[in-house]
Amino acid sequence: MSIEAPVVVEVGLGDRTYDILIGSGLLSRAGAEISGRLPGTRAAVVTDANVAAAHLDALKAGLDTGGIQPAIITLPPGEKTKSFAHLEEVVDGVLAAKLERGDIVIAFGGGVIGDLAGFAAGIVRRGMNFVQIPTSLLAQVDSSVGGKTGINSPRGKNLVGVFHQPKLVLADTGVLDTLPIREFRAGYAELAKYGLIDRPEFFTWLEKNWVQLFAGGPERTQAIAEACRAKADVVARDEFETGDRALLNLGHTFGHALEAATQYDGSRLVHGEGVAIGMALAYRFSSRLNLASPDDAARVEAHLRAVGLPWRIADISGDLPDAEALLAFITQDKKVSRGALTFILTRGVGQAFIAKDVPASEVLSFLTENHPDQQKMRPR
Repeated sequence: MSIEAPVVVEVGLGDRTYDILIGSGLLSRAGAEISGRLPGTRAAVVTDANVAAAHLDALKAGLDTGGIQPAIITLPPGEKTKSFAHLEEVVDGVLAAKLERGDIVIAFGGGVIGDLAGFAAGIVRRGMNFVQIPTSLLAQVDSSVGGKTGINSPRGKNLVGVFHQPKLVLADTGVLDTLPIREFRAGYAELAKYGLIDRPEFFTWLEKNWVQLFAGGPERTQAIAEACRAKADVVARDEFETGDRALLNLGHTFGHALEAATQYDGSRLVHGEGVAIGMALAYRFSSRLNLASPDDAARVEAHLRAVGLPWRIADISGDLPDAEALLAFITQDKKVSRGALTFILTRGVGQAFIAKDVPASEVLSFLTENHPDQQKMRPR
């Protein structure tokens, strides 16, 4: 694996400011990077079985260069790991290793591991140091940055958690070479999201350069860095999602509902695929409300199809609950206020905004029109 000088993106949060390092070969210098910022600390690595098989030896060797010999906590892969049972397993593993409050919990995996390990770090001993080493594209451009941590409930996704910022993020782009193409595509949905929110020139760039990005050229590092800058800017302005940070939920209200409707079965739908469908739905819904042009929705759908992502509810295999049940998941994900819902809608590519007064009746009508029984009749 080649080593390149990493791109550094700063997340500016005052005395809790931290760096995101992006580039290939970062696993080999993980110990030096961590010990340079947190000298003399011990660590636990939380990972999953798939990541451990592919990359744990390389990480352990890299940590050893900084004198870090971690306890290892290995969990099953998949969204269902974000549960109370596995949270308890991580907490117990950290305590069994006799780590102290100033020691480190290292999340080494995709978004599931990052969310779960970060939550554990946020509550063990009332808050431990936390380092993110994301191994999926989705985690590198989204979930590893910004301090949102948590687990799922049967009633919805990410309903239990805390804000707990990492001390450092190491995004080794080289590990993405072993990522299954479906997972890479799922992460790409989150990457494209930043262009669709407020960086239209970035979305245009992605339309022109996505093939090279997928192939692993310098465009990959360039795109990841741009996505991290976009998220870092928002997090610095609105760490606890009281304002602009909600824009990062573009596609997530619909997407989370679809994930809950499939009971987080990764064989049917993974998070980034839910976001892709959710973004297409958000653009189509915005067009239905006469907020955006149908051409914008068509453009978004065309790009998602081009990269191989699902773009409509009918692309999810198996049966789904009816529109009323999907609306029930949405109302759990985003609280209803006097019969109105909060959605991230759009006036065009790169023109997302927070709509706080969307009638539930409009959403139900839209979901009914776009339910698989109707959508399967729509030409691809």
